[in-house]
Amino acid sequence: MLARNGVGHDDIISMIFTATEDLVSIFPAAAVRAAGLGDVPLLCARELGVTDATQRCIRVLMHVTSDRARSELRHVYLEGAQGLRDDLPG
Repeated sequence: MLARNGVGHDDIISMIFTATEDLVSIFPAAAVRAAGLGDVPLLCARELGVTDATQRCIRVLMHVTSDRARSELRHVYLEGAQGLRDDLPG
């Protein structure tokens, strides 16, 4: 996500992670801290347990400073997560 949008460490204000109930091995924030973002405020939460929802899914909401327009930012959807947006090509 950072590389795709040209976002550097100092551009990150905070990050929020949600994970589905079937992911129980590690907090997403713990993995991000281990990758070198230990000084960025991070928060984890659970996704709602909705019937037939996407399984094994982590969502990330990143707050950044940028001079770019929102329309220029590129969101990242891996594997089955692309189905979470109906406005993206299949």
